[in-house]
Amino acid sequence: MTTVLIVDDQTLQRLGFRMLLEAQPDMSVIGEAAQGQEAVRLTAELRPDVVLMDVRMPGVNGIEATRRIVEAGGRSRVLVLTTFDLDEYAYEALRAGAAGFFLKDVRPEELVVGIRAVAAGDCVTSPTLTRRLIDAFTTSHRPHMSGSPSLSREQLRRLGALTDREREVLTALATGWSNAEIADHLHLAESTVKSHVSRILGKIDARDRVQAVIFAYDVGLARPR
Repeated sequence: MTTVLIVDDQTLQRLGFRMLLEAQPDMSVIGEAAQGQEAVRLTAELRPDVVLMDVRMPGVNGIEATRRIVEAGGRSRVLVLTTFDLDEYAYEALRAGAAGFFLKDVRPEELVVGIRAVAAGDCVTSPTLTRRLIDAFTTSHRPHMSGSPSLSREQLRRLGALTDREREVLTALATGWSNAEIADHLHLAESTVKSHVSRILGKIDARDRVQAVIFAYDVGLARPR
Protein backbone atom coordinates (compact mmCIF):
# COMPACT_ATOMS: atom_id res chain seq x y z
CA MET A 1 0.00 0.00 0.00
CA THR A 2 1.42 3.38 -1.06
CA THR A 3 0.71 6.09 1.51
CA VAL A 4 0.25 9.69 0.33
CA LEU A 5 0.20 13.09 2.04
CA ILE A 6 -1.70 15.72 0.01
CA VAL A 7 -0.43 19.31 0.30
CA ASP A 8 -2.50 22.09 -1.30
CA ASP A 9 -4.01 25.32 0.00
CA GLN A 10 -7.22 24.72 -2.00
CA THR A 11 -9.74 22.58 -0.13
CA LEU A 12 -11.52 21.41 -3.29
CA GLN A 13 -8.21 20.52 -4.91
CA ARG A 14 -7.27 18.36 -1.93
CA LEU A 15 -10.69 16.71 -2.03
CA GLY A 16 -10.30 15.91 -5.73
CA PHE A 17 -6.89 14.34 -5.21
CA ARG A 18 -8.18 12.35 -2.23
CA MET A 19 -11.13 10.96 -4.21
CA LEU A 20 -8.85 9.93 -7.07
CA LEU A 21 -6.21 8.28 -4.91
CA GLU A 22 -8.54 6.52 -2.50
CA ALA A 23 -10.26 4.93 -5.48
CA GLN A 24 -6.99 3.07 -6.14
CA PRO A 25 -6.73 -0.31 -4.41
CA ASP A 26 -3.03 0.19 -3.66
CA MET A 27 -3.10 3.76 -2.31
CA SER A 28 -4.05 5.36 0.97
CA VAL A 29 -4.24 9.08 1.78
CA ILE A 30 -2.94 9.38 5.34
CA GLY A 31 -3.08 13.15 5.73
CA GLU A 32 -3.62 16.60 4.26
CA ALA A 33 -1.84 19.93 4.71
CA ALA A 34 -2.83 23.40 3.54
CA GLN A 35 0.62 25.02 3.63
CA GLY A 36 4.29 24.15 3.61
CA GLN A 37 5.16 24.31 7.29
CA GLU A 38 2.31 21.94 8.10
CA ALA A 39 3.49 19.65 5.30
CA VAL A 40 6.97 19.43 6.81
CA ARG A 41 5.55 18.63 10.25
CA LEU A 42 3.08 16.01 9.00
CA THR A 43 5.72 14.36 6.80
CA ALA A 44 7.94 13.90 9.86
CA GLU A 45 5.02 12.53 11.89
CA LEU A 46 3.28 10.33 9.31
CA ARG A 47 6.23 9.33 7.09
CA PRO A 48 4.20 8.93 3.89
CA ASP A 49 5.71 7.19 0.88
CA VAL A 50 4.84 10.17 -1.34
CA VAL A 51 4.11 13.82 -0.59
CA LEU A 52 1.92 15.38 -3.30
CA MET A 53 3.13 18.98 -3.05
CA ASP A 54 1.60 22.20 -4.39
CA VAL A 55 4.05 25.02 -5.19
CA ARG A 56 2.22 28.27 -4.45
CA MET A 57 0.93 28.34 -0.88
CA PRO A 58 0.81 30.97 1.87
CA GLY A 59 3.73 31.03 4.26
CA VAL A 60 6.29 28.35 3.41
CA ASN A 61 5.88 27.52 -0.27
CA GLY A 62 6.09 24.07 -1.81
CA ILE A 63 9.68 24.40 -3.00
CA GLU A 64 10.99 25.39 0.42
CA ALA A 65 8.86 22.69 2.06
CA THR A 66 10.31 20.15 -0.36
CA ARG A 67 13.84 21.27 0.50
CA ARG A 68 13.17 20.89 4.23
CA ILE A 69 11.59 17.46 3.80
CA VAL A 70 14.50 16.18 1.72
CA GLU A 71 17.12 17.66 4.05
CA ALA A 72 15.47 15.92 6.99
CA GLY A 73 16.63 12.65 5.44
CA GLY A 74 13.41 10.69 5.80
CA ARG A 75 11.99 8.06 3.49
CA SER A 76 9.26 10.26 1.99
CA ARG A 77 9.63 11.35 -1.63
CA VAL A 78 8.05 14.51 -3.04
CA LEU A 79 6.04 14.85 -6.24
CA VAL A 80 5.42 18.52 -7.03
CA LEU A 81 2.25 19.73 -8.74
CA THR A 82 1.49 23.24 -9.96
CA THR A 83 -0.99 25.12 -12.11
CA PHE A 84 1.78 27.30 -13.48
CA ASP A 85 3.77 26.10 -16.48
CA LEU A 86 6.95 27.95 -15.54
CA ASP A 87 10.33 26.36 -16.02
CA GLU A 88 11.83 28.00 -12.95
CA TYR A 89 9.31 26.25 -10.71
CA ALA A 90 10.18 22.85 -12.13
CA TYR A 91 13.90 23.54 -11.99
CA GLU A 92 13.86 24.84 -8.42
CA ALA A 93 11.60 22.02 -7.23
CA LEU A 94 13.90 19.37 -8.67
CA ARG A 95 16.96 21.18 -7.33
CA ALA A 96 15.27 21.14 -3.92
CA GLY A 97 15.06 17.36 -4.13
CA ALA A 98 11.64 16.63 -5.60
CA ALA A 99 11.36 13.26 -7.32
CA GLY A 100 9.14 14.63 -10.05
CA PHE A 101 7.11 17.55 -11.35
CA PHE A 102 3.67 17.59 -12.96
CA LEU A 103 1.23 20.28 -14.01
CA LYS A 104 -2.20 20.01 -12.39
CA ASP A 105 -3.80 19.39 -15.77
CA VAL A 106 -2.05 16.00 -15.88
CA ARG A 107 -4.46 13.21 -16.71
CA PRO A 108 -5.66 11.33 -13.60
CA GLU A 109 -4.24 8.03 -14.80
CA GLU A 110 -0.84 9.64 -15.43
CA LEU A 111 -0.81 11.11 -11.94
CA VAL A 112 -1.58 7.72 -10.41
CA VAL A 113 1.20 6.08 -12.43
CA GLY A 114 3.55 8.90 -11.45
CA ILE A 115 2.85 8.44 -7.76
CA ARG A 116 3.51 4.72 -8.03
CA ALA A 117 6.78 5.41 -9.87
CA VAL A 118 7.94 7.93 -7.28
CA ALA A 119 7.06 5.53 -4.46
CA ALA A 120 9.16 2.89 -6.22
CA GLY A 121 12.17 5.20 -6.32
CA ASP A 122 11.90 6.54 -9.86
CA CYS A 123 11.83 10.10 -11.18
CA VAL A 124 8.71 10.99 -13.17
CA THR A 125 9.88 14.10 -15.00
CA SER A 126 8.76 13.75 -18.62
CA PRO A 127 11.35 13.81 -21.41
CA THR A 128 9.77 17.03 -22.72
CA LEU A 129 10.22 18.80 -19.41
CA THR A 130 13.71 17.36 -19.08
CA ARG A 131 14.65 18.96 -22.41
CA ARG A 132 13.31 22.32 -21.24
CA LEU A 133 15.23 22.04 -17.98
CA ILE A 134 18.38 21.20 -19.93
CA ASP A 135 17.87 24.32 -22.06
CA ALA A 136 17.42 26.46 -18.93
CA PHE A 137 20.46 24.90 -17.26
CA THR A 138 22.78 25.21 -20.23
CA THR A 139 21.70 28.80 -20.91
CA SER A 140 22.43 29.86 -17.33
CA HIS A 141 25.77 27.99 -17.30
CA ARG A 142 26.90 28.81 -20.83
CA PRO A 143 29.67 31.27 -19.80
CA HIS A 144 31.34 28.55 -17.75
CA MET A 145 31.21 25.92 -20.45
CA SER A 146 33.11 27.46 -23.36
CA GLY A 147 36.18 25.40 -22.67
CA SER A 148 37.12 22.22 -20.86
CA PRO A 149 35.51 22.20 -17.42
CA SER A 150 37.74 22.23 -14.36
CA LEU A 151 36.65 19.14 -12.47
CA SER A 152 36.83 18.61 -8.76
CA ARG A 153 38.42 15.47 -7.36
CA GLU A 154 34.96 14.14 -6.48
CA GLN A 155 33.65 14.75 -10.01
CA LEU A 156 36.69 12.96 -11.45
CA ARG A 157 36.06 10.03 -9.12
CA ARG A 158 32.44 9.72 -10.17
CA LEU A 159 33.24 10.14 -13.85
CA GLY A 160 36.04 7.58 -13.65
CA ALA A 161 33.67 5.02 -12.14
CA LEU A 162 31.65 4.91 -15.37
CA THR A 163 32.35 2.44 -18.14
CA ASP A 164 32.56 3.65 -21.74
CA ARG A 165 29.03 2.38 -22.40
CA GLU A 166 27.70 4.08 -19.28
CA ARG A 167 29.25 7.37 -20.39
CA GLU A 168 27.58 6.90 -23.76
CA VAL A 169 24.20 6.29 -22.12
CA LEU A 170 24.67 9.27 -19.79
CA THR A 171 25.51 11.52 -22.74
CA ALA A 172 22.35 10.32 -24.51
CA LEU A 173 20.38 10.89 -21.32
CA ALA A 174 21.62 14.48 -21.26
CA THR A 175 19.94 15.15 -24.60
CA GLY A 176 16.57 14.56 -22.92
CA TRP A 177 15.95 11.21 -24.61
CA SER A 178 13.68 8.67 -22.96
CA ASN A 179 14.91 5.13 -22.28
CA ALA A 180 13.15 3.96 -25.44
CA GLU A 181 14.87 6.64 -27.53
CA ILE A 182 18.27 5.81 -26.04
CA ALA A 183 17.69 2.12 -26.76
CA ASP A 184 16.82 2.92 -30.37
CA HIS A 185 19.82 5.20 -30.95
CA LEU A 186 22.34 2.91 -29.25
CA HIS A 187 20.83 -0.34 -30.56
CA LEU A 188 20.17 -1.72 -27.08
CA ALA A 189 17.22 -3.37 -25.42
CA GLU A 190 15.20 -0.91 -23.33
CA SER A 191 15.68 -3.15 -20.29
CA THR A 192 19.44 -2.88 -20.81
CA VAL A 193 19.19 0.90 -20.91
CA LYS A 194 17.22 0.87 -17.65
CA SER A 195 19.95 -1.21 -16.04
CA HIS A 196 22.63 1.17 -17.31
CA VAL A 197 20.73 4.21 -16.01
CA SER A 198 20.30 2.59 -12.61
CA ARG A 199 24.02 1.83 -12.36
CA ILE A 200 24.93 5.33 -13.56
CA LEU A 201 22.78 6.97 -10.89
CA GLY A 202 24.47 4.87 -8.22
CA LYS A 203 28.00 5.54 -9.46
CA ILE A 204 27.62 9.32 -9.73
CA ASP A 205 25.51 9.62 -6.56
CA ALA A 206 22.60 11.14 -8.46
CA ARG A 207 19.14 10.97 -7.00
CA ASP A 208 17.38 10.88 -10.38
CA ARG A 209 17.70 11.50 -14.12
CA VAL A 210 17.66 15.27 -13.79
CA GLN A 211 20.62 15.26 -11.41
CA ALA A 212 22.39 12.90 -13.81
CA VAL A 213 21.80 15.36 -16.66
CA ILE A 214 23.22 18.23 -14.60
CA PHE A 215 26.27 16.08 -13.76
CA ALA A 216 26.79 15.32 -17.46
CA TYR A 217 26.91 19.03 -18.26
CA ASP A 218 29.06 19.85 -15.24
CA VAL A 219 31.76 17.35 -16.27
CA GLY A 220 31.62 18.17 -19.97
CA LEU A 221 30.02 15.00 -21.32
CA ALA A 222 27.33 17.19 -22.83
CA ARG A 223 27.51 20.68 -24.28
CA PRO A 224 24.93 23.40 -24.96
CA ARG A 225 23.35 23.05 -28.37
